[in-house]
Amino acid sequence: MLQPSDSQKSSTQFSSTQNSLAPGKTVGAPMEQAMIGRSLTIKGEVSGSESLYIDGRIEGSISIPDSRVTIGRNGVVAANIAAREVVIMGKVHGNIQCSDRLDIRSEGSLTGDVITQRISVEDGAVLKGSVQVRSAEIKHDKNQAQQNQAKTAEQSKPLASAAHA
Repeated sequence: MLQPSDSQKSSTQFSSTQNSLAPGKTVGAPMEQAMIGRSLTIKGEVSGSESLYIDGRIEGSISIPDSRVTIGRNGVVAANIAAREVVIMGKVHGNIQCSDRLDIRSEGSLTGDVITQRISVEDGAVLKGSVQVRSAEIKHDKNQAQQNQAKTAEQSKPLASAAHA
């Protein structure tokens, strides 16, 4: 009968507490992140829910509303970007809308308008365009106003149907 080696024993001990059909996760694994490599060029719309690292070229639009978009040193982007957080180390030509933070590193360049809650521009970075820094309270107030409008519309529906009767 074959005996498992010591390394196999330790991995079976850890996986025995997990579902045997699910693959085991490594401890300290980084967050999921998609990568567009140096030799890749994408023309069109890029969207998703995981973080994105761009070291190639993108032309079009990028929408990653709940995660981070990082433009690497070799990255060249001609697109509007909507994300929670954007880090620029390469070149971006387009408008950026961040729900949290924009970080332009010393080797980064941005030509376009920015709407964000927080912004960081290192010495040596290039930024050409307008910048709007909005507080989180404004976003909360807008959501609350939309909820109030929805409630008002729902309350007026029964009155409108009663008037037709």
